[in-house]
Amino acid sequence: MTTELTADFGPAATTDAPFSRVCALEEAPPTTPGTGRYLGIIDDIWTIGPKVHGGTMVAASAAAATNWLRASDPALVGMAPIAASSDFLGAPNPGEVEYEVRVRKIGRQICLADTDLVQDGRVLVRTALTFSRLDDGDPIYAPEHSDMPEQPPADAVGYEPGSTMGDIVHVGRGAEIYLDREWARFLEGAKGEPRLRMWMRPRPGDEQDPDVAMYFAMMSADMSPPVPMNLGHFGWAPTVQMTTYLRRRPAPGWLRIIATTHEVGGRMFDEDQLVLDSTGAVVAQSRQLALVPQR
Repeated sequence: MTTELTADFGPAATTDAPFSRVCALEEAPPTTPGTGRYLGIIDDIWTIGPKVHGGTMVAASAAAATNWLRASDPALVGMAPIAASSDFLGAPNPGEVEYEVRVRKIGRQICLADTDLVQDGRVLVRTALTFSRLDDGDPIYAPEHSDMPEQPPADAVGYEPGSTMGDIVHVGRGAEIYLDREWARFLEGAKGEPRLRMWMRPRPGDEQDPDVAMYFAMMSADMSPPVPMNLGHFGWAPTVQMTTYLRRRPAPGWLRIIATTHEVGGRMFDEDQLVLDSTGAVVAQSRQLALVPQR
């Protein structure tokens, strides 16, 4: 890894394991007739702690399904994974993984496919994907989020290697990530509303490929820390189930991520993450049900 200086936010790491490498899958002979099979590598920078980041697994599973669907019918090249519903059966380690894809339906407006992420012979993530055409025009209605700056302010907390957040969330080695200090009350040892805001953008090069930018937006919809941290609940918050939506291709620049909840219960909590691009358009969303970290 090398380091270069940026004008606005100081050191920015570059890496030989960009996000495009996560999506660069190699087709392999299928184990079941009519099933697509792809081989891939998820490097250790796309991890939180020792395990692969959930949003990265969802995005890579979507890439495998997209490859197989487009290969099945050239007329489907314009289709994109607009919804991904994921169940996590286990926690993959970084390294080599396999993806097995089954197409369930091919239609003029909607296509359905399933992807299994497999490691060491075990299915660890199962994702049901819905494909359609992305929005490409102005929305009929969209609320404004003008209270959130378009780029991280000077006091935003970075995820660079060696920082408190970067030492846990290694994704900060592969993307630029900043956490809004104003909303992240837990950083000061205080409590606040269970909500968080972030800024994120890919490293140079990853934003140039339209498909990689699309998958990066899906990945970023699972980037926020668990919002119960603002209530004093720290630790592992296992995701029970997560659904990710892709609305449109992101414009170049910073993605803004807003994480909120409807309820933090004694055992479970929900977390919604809304992803806006540099123009303020909604590009991705996610909703997940997770277990509350126990004190």
